[in-house]
Amino acid sequence: MTPVVRATSPDRLLQGWGRTTASVSRVVGPLEPGALRELIAGRPDRGLLARGAGRSYGDAAQNAGGLVLAPATASRIELDTAAATVRVAGSTTFAELLTLIVPHGLLLPVLPGTRHLTVGGAVAADVHGKNQRADGTIFRWLDSIELLGGDGELRTLRANVEADGPAFRATVGGMGLTGVILAATLRLIRIRSSMMRVTVRRAPDLDSLMAELESAASRYAVAWIDTTATGRSLGRGIVDLGDHLPAPHPLAEPDGLRYGPTSAPLAPRLPLGLFNPLTARAFNELWYRRAPRERHAVQGFPEFFHRLDAVAQWNRSLGPRGFLQYQFAVPLRARHLVAEVLEALQRVGAAPFLGTLKRFGPARGGPLSFPLPGWSLAVDMPLGGPRLDELLHQLDRRVANAGGRVYLAKDARLSRTAFDAMYGPLEDWRAARALLDPADTMRSDLGRRLGLCR
Repeated sequence: MTPVVRATSPDRLLQGWGRTTASVSRVVGPLEPGALRELIAGRPDRGLLARGAGRSYGDAAQNAGGLVLAPATASRIELDTAAATVRVAGSTTFAELLTLIVPHGLLLPVLPGTRHLTVGGAVAADVHGKNQRADGTIFRWLDSIELLGGDGELRTLRANVEADGPAFRATVGGMGLTGVILAATLRLIRIRSSMMRVTVRRAPDLDSLMAELESAASRYAVAWIDTTATGRSLGRGIVDLGDHLPAPHPLAEPDGLRYGPTSAPLAPRLPLGLFNPLTARAFNELWYRRAPRERHAVQGFPEFFHRLDAVAQWNRSLGPRGFLQYQFAVPLRARHLVAEVLEALQRVGAAPFLGTLKRFGPARGGPLSFPLPGWSLAVDMPLGGPRLDELLHQLDRRVANAGGRVYLAKDARLSRTAFDAMYGPLEDWRAARALLDPADTMRSDLGRRLGLCR
């Protein structure tokens, strides 16, 4: 039963982006650091958690029965154009940051799939973009983070200081369970244009799709994959390759670089019965056929990096029961699992509507960071029944046995046993957290589910 929450109460029903998890928390914020310290010192029952933009798909940004900071602090940006660095509050969104830095010819080297993510949330999940193979995760581009630990102590954790290493590595990718990320200082890349040179190419099957990504020389490379194709067409898709233009575009940028996404229309609420294997197959067939065999184009940043943001609250578009995203990464030797997962989802009638395939490069993050050298497949599908649930648990075991893992920022259902098999042992992470949060104050629903907190 959905809990009843009064409109005037500070208690709120919070959900993940996939709308399949929900819990009630007392929501406060933004607060000054002094007030945050007092809150932490009070060791609230059921703990507290900083929630970013609520874009984690599952229960990572929920804390049932406890406190949730949403936002923890006010937004703030301090740009150093000469050094190409920016110090930014954890509650600042990528959209706010891009609007300020792009006109100066600067860009964040790692851009997640939505501009509405907060920087604090991105650090907590150690996000990656379409260029993970070339540029790694946000971990690689952090100079420092300012962390108000679960013990109430304010620390500046520097990436290049050995003594800070354990706490830094535990916090970046630590899903918010070491403390509140008040600010981060990031190194930026210099750009000459806010437009992208883009190549779009169709691939008729999974082998050719993987070959395109494997040989990609562009800085950015990602593939949409037809999750419903079968037989010889299994795994067909469309590869997107992107590079920054070397100079301002004479028509699109006559007055200099800019970042100005247009306002997005609201996604419609669609009936439950619309989402089934037949409509999923029709959607994917249409999407594949409408793409040219090969096309070269110039696109702006919003169109290339944040296509899903073209529709506001698109998470409503996969039905009233919400949806799951199953994103896993496996080593190169286990690439066969990509095809086997697609076939298994089709056998149980999972209606997989959207799929994304990436080739990952070296992993340089902390113990809870997601990427590893190999392949990553992400599949969005409406919430299914017991057959889908049981299948996903079976797939978890196969991914773990292959040395792979599921992305915690997208997860809503991973068991503690499967999590331990994928990410364990975590002695270093637990030891660092014990120093930063000895009273186990920072908690979340995901943390409790996976045994990372009480």
